[in-house]
Amino acid sequence: MKKSLATFGGGCFWCTEAIFKELKGVEKVISGYSGGGIKNPNYYEISEGKSGHAESIQISFDPETISYATLLEVFFLTHNPTSLNRQGNDVGSQYRSIVFYHDEEQKKAAEKMIKKLEEEKTYDSPIVTEVAPYEAFYFAEDYHQDYFKKNSDAPYCQFVIDPKLAKFRQKFSPLLKK
Repeated sequence: MKKSLATFGGGCFWCTEAIFKELKGVEKVISGYSGGGIKNPNYYEISEGKSGHAESIQISFDPETISYATLLEVFFLTHNPTSLNRQGNDVGSQYRSIVFYHDEEQKKAAEKMIKKLEEEKTYDSPIVTEVAPYEAFYFAEDYHQDYFKKNSDAPYCQFVIDPKLAKFRQKFSPLLKK
């Protein structure tokens, strides 16, 4: 089986990780940091907003089961791509909307998706999602991995992630793992 990688930043990685883990064809989702200038950053450096990194997820997927275009659709429709450096109450460049493309095909697919959503007027405001070349991905600390699964009773999970997952499951039910 051929595996491919996708790397997205769409706000808090706890939310995006929880969503993408439920998709058929997604083998693995890792929370981490991408797009900044510091090698091997830690959460403290990221949360200060000074490292240039975005909270990101790296998805290992089977392109024969789920396409990159479908991953992009899920990405764009499960966060606010019109909000600059902010997702809900999470504010700062580390929460920016960004697609890190691994090759020219992914770059073109991301640009095509943005153009389509803009033409369809999916959002009331312009999409501000960055499309940037993938350079490096650094794993977040262990306590960030599978955060929702390990901490589903935590207030952030109940008030932010649970409702987001419910909307996602309703909209994308045919794509979910059984």
